[in-house]
Amino acid sequence: MKSIYFSSLLVLLFISVKAQDSQTIDNTTEEQQVSNWLGETNVPGIAILKIENGNVAKTIVKGIDGNGNKITNSTLFDVASLTKTITTLTALKLVENGNLDLDEPLYKYWIDPDVQEDSRHQKLTSRIVLSHRSGFKNWRYMYEDKKLSFDFEPGEKVQYSGEGFEYLRNALEHKFDTPLEKLSDSLLFKPIGMENSAFVWNKKMESFDFAGSHDKEGKAYEYQKTYEANAADNLLTTLSDFGKLSAALLNNSYLKNTLFEEMGQPHSEVREGIDFGLGWIVFQNLPNEEYALFNAGSDQGVNSLVVLLPKSKTGLVVMTNGDNGRGLAMKAIKVFLNEPGGEILRRF
Repeated sequence: MKSIYFSSLLVLLFISVKAQDSQTIDNTTEEQQVSNWLGETNVPGIAILKIENGNVAKTIVKGIDGNGNKITNSTLFDVASLTKTITTLTALKLVENGNLDLDEPLYKYWIDPDVQEDSRHQKLTSRIVLSHRSGFKNWRYMYEDKKLSFDFEPGEKVQYSGEGFEYLRNALEHKFDTPLEKLSDSLLFKPIGMENSAFVWNKKMESFDFAGSHDKEGKAYEYQKTYEANAADNLLTTLSDFGKLSAALLNNSYLKNTLFEEMGQPHSEVREGIDFGLGWIVFQNLPNEEYALFNAGSDQGVNSLVVLLPKSKTGLVVMTNGDNGRGLAMKAIKVFLNEPGGEILRRF
């Protein structure tokens, strides 16, 4: 593509990696290293899960949540943009079931009022949205008039966009006359056994220990609970649940091989060595003949990521409850994913 738009996500991750360039990982145990990270960064808590050969091989949970309780596998985290993973997989399962065409125009089901007079809305498809080529900024509040509009022709360039995913949510909800959270519950959460995940706060979520969100000094933010589903942000989940999801993907027990492979095919180049697939960042040509599917989430006081290495059925999930957690998540890539992890960090 002739013009590349860098996502705020990649810029933030790049800064985190560069900040660590002069640091070396010590030879203490992985658990001790993780404990040391918390003390060095004022991040209250972290939860890490490693998958090897398609099975959960290791979990490390350290620190405390927003109420001073110990972090566990079942502590509830807000994982920010990892929400896009759920929306992507829900859409792809609809495709697999023959209920959705990735290239069908979305205007048949939804036209945002802000762009109804702009004929470019007719070019929006699920594929274009999932590969971050909608033409929208990340959020409409970033426009001077706070109204959604196209920065370029859909499909022409790449630009990270939560609004694109929200556009897709509206289209799916109108097409199937069902809220996204119910679609995901029936198509994804229940089949995989993600019993403790939700787009919004509800009575069940209120019963969990919640990791909360904390600033760079480790002080708690006043967390704003959400009660309306967002296709791009604010998913509530646990380390255990997201581990189940990651293992299901690596074992091809959720999506058919052909659709999983299409999800990981580069659809739009971000920069050399980094592409967007469908809903995932893709790193091709890694050591050991690997490639990686990568997603990260970063909001005020919370940082998380997931990395899948499909060839070796290796995976990593990291969740933190602090502004400084992004750097810890990137350190975890280096420690737990060895050579492929090092190459991923180099490309940032």
